[in-house]
Amino acid sequence: MTSTLPAATASASNAAAPDSPHHDLATTTADGMSSAPASVPLPLPQATVADGFWAPRIEVVRTRTIPFQRAQLERVGHLRALAGTPRPEDGVPHVFWDSDVAKWIEAASYSLATHPDPVLEADVEEVVALLAAAQQPDGYLNTHFTNVAPEQRFTDLRDAHELYCAGHLIEAGVAHHRATGKTTLLDVVVRLADHIGAVFGRGPGQLRGYDGHEEVELALVKLAAATGDRRHLELASYFVEERGQEPFFFDLEADRRGTTGWFGDHFAGENHPGRTRQYWQAHAPVREQHEAVGHSVRAMYLYSAMADLARDTDDASLLEACRRLWDHLLSARTYVTGGIGSTVINEGFTRDHDLPTETAYAETCAGIGLMMWAQRMLGIDRHRRYGDAMELALHNAVLAGLSADGEHFFYDNVLASRGGIERHEWFHVACCPPNIARLLTSLTSYAYAQGQDELVIHLALGGTARFETSGGWAGVRITTDAPWGGRTAVRIEEAGTAPFTLSLRIPGWTAGARLSLNGEPLDDGLVGADGYLSVTRTWQVDDELAVELDVRVRRLWADPRVTTEAGHVAVTRGPFVYAAEEADNPAPLVDLRLGRRSEPDLVEVPGLPGVISLQLRGERVVREGSGLYSDQPPHRIPADLTLVPYYAWANRGAGEMRVWLGDAER
Repeated sequence: MTSTLPAATASASNAAAPDSPHHDLATTTADGMSSAPASVPLPLPQATVADGFWAPRIEVVRTRTIPFQRAQLERVGHLRALAGTPRPEDGVPHVFWDSDVAKWIEAASYSLATHPDPVLEADVEEVVALLAAAQQPDGYLNTHFTNVAPEQRFTDLRDAHELYCAGHLIEAGVAHHRATGKTTLLDVVVRLADHIGAVFGRGPGQLRGYDGHEEVELALVKLAAATGDRRHLELASYFVEERGQEPFFFDLEADRRGTTGWFGDHFAGENHPGRTRQYWQAHAPVREQHEAVGHSVRAMYLYSAMADLARDTDDASLLEACRRLWDHLLSARTYVTGGIGSTVINEGFTRDHDLPTETAYAETCAGIGLMMWAQRMLGIDRHRRYGDAMELALHNAVLAGLSADGEHFFYDNVLASRGGIERHEWFHVACCPPNIARLLTSLTSYAYAQGQDELVIHLALGGTARFETSGGWAGVRITTDAPWGGRTAVRIEEAGTAPFTLSLRIPGWTAGARLSLNGEPLDDGLVGADGYLSVTRTWQVDDELAVELDVRVRRLWADPRVTTEAGHVAVTRGPFVYAAEEADNPAPLVDLRLGRRSEPDLVEVPGLPGVISLQLRGERVVREGSGLYSDQPPHRIPADLTLVPYYAWANRGAGEMRVWLGDAER
């Protein structure tokens, strides 16, 4: 494509953070843009995690999850397909397989960036070599179409996920380069992106289309940042802007193809939720979209790319579209856990306030996608509403997707179960396992951001962070008892010579915060309208900025329009949503009632070291008779209730679980 964006001379940098492009650190002043200082995620090598909650989980991912997933890719046949040596029992290489491999490389690369490991690096290089060898002379790279149907390349963008897979390969190439300094995979994905740029666009002989599953857009933004080649940013912009235009590309494509597409009759009928334009977020140009619709993961990846482009091109109307979509999603289509997507039928959204619990979809990838979008919005439009949503999704909708042993996974995340649900080792469509691995190995890039002479702390992780200021390098050590407690202290270990700002998010769930500097109280007025405590000064080594949040149990009631939760109450403490589980409470859990005034005891969960449960007084409904209906009203008896963090459920058997419990005073 011909670039219409400003030229840039940036070169590839190992220092850029993994989940957002490396932008100039300037305050955005375009009309309608945020006046808050711009920030970028802190590069992975500049931060460590050393606390009692996240450090052990990241270590499980590093030592167990990543090797386990590598073995699954070998077992199922992904790597043999890449090598061109499939076995008959492997079946036809799935159109999604390359994306699973790519996300595993990305997760492993993020781990290598902070924990060098010769064995893991050798495993990664072996897979990288397979990808390089599988690339076609023109730059095309896709295991399924190369091995199965080379004549069908780019003929079924609606269903076949070619550009989706390409996007994940591009992200892997950028991550691998930044972690290792090697260009083997980066060179591969640059050739792949160049091929895509030659095929797609509005020029003569080009295909004026886009993918059914967004992903390549945000990946191309990352590639532009890593290489300094603005053509990739222009291509990302094309894909975003072309979506929703007329004539409708997928109809034209289907007419040319003359077949039902890769999914065949899986989505039967043109009115099936998986066959509407909303499913692909293609019902209107992106700037004219007002509601979060369709497939939830696709939506999150699109909105993330829109935020990237709004930032990189100072596009106020694109940012306003992001704000509008964000407000709609969080006000009407988000679960109390931060999960999104109400139904398996389209793996996505239905209508406002339709948030069923037993049939919730809330895909793990969608929760991760919400975090990705929130991270980008924080960089351009800082406000704690984005940080609060990121924190909520992380501690509940996302973390529930991984078992305590690091080797079992949830694809979807119900909020109520009558039993029989458990995590699985792998899936036929295995997008979620490597996605949660890459999220947790890059967690510090969500927790910390660097602005102009500023360190921003979005999430309370214990550990260290180093960042550049106009007075040289600065470094801090963060100690925290979060997420169970509310104290976080930031101690200066390296001060530099110039003033800089420390900014910490004060979450919306806290009932209050006590602020201090070197033991002396600070005025609450230092917490801005954006919800961040910001202190600017010429810091000295051993200065300490501390925050003590009021962490208490909260009871939440849903909007009455969420009819499935009428008469029910949910319990939270800090960032955690809690649930009743059959391992602690006799079934059926639907009979439990929660009082409004009972103060809980905090007790460690037997069999789950370090997991804190809430023990409360409540009631249990007792019905008269055993028939389906009775003319005798039920009565209630006192009952002790134990609630565990939602993320920890199903680690002690596949019994019942409920987030929303009956309200004892209704």
